[in-house]
Amino acid sequence: MKQLPPEALEQVAAYFQVLAEPTRLRILNLLRDGEHNVGELAQACGYTAANISRHLSLMTKQGIVARESRGTAVYYRLTDESVDELCDLVCGNIARRLEQATQTNSAFRASL
Repeated sequence: MKQLPPEALEQVAAYFQVLAEPTRLRILNLLRDGEHNVGELAQACGYTAANISRHLSLMTKQGIVARESRGTAVYYRLTDESVDELCDLVCGNIARRLEQATQTNSAFRASL
């Protein structure tokens, strides 16, 4: 990242901005198991199809997911495998920090 021009850094920021929304993370988590259409994703997430479509549109523009029309339905799938790796890395880091905080809190309570 050190030698990226400002335009490239803006693209990196836009990519992370897409990942910085909980609804989109829920969608991505569902797509990790395979492709789904908007209705399936909406039902699984508990949101409207219009809301899910808006999120999928942003992820498609960033190249994170791809869409394929089949009859009247549109199916989405992950296209960027690095998203899986990135999410696993971040989730693992957060889990370790939470575990450390729990251990610290337990040690503190035991000393009282």
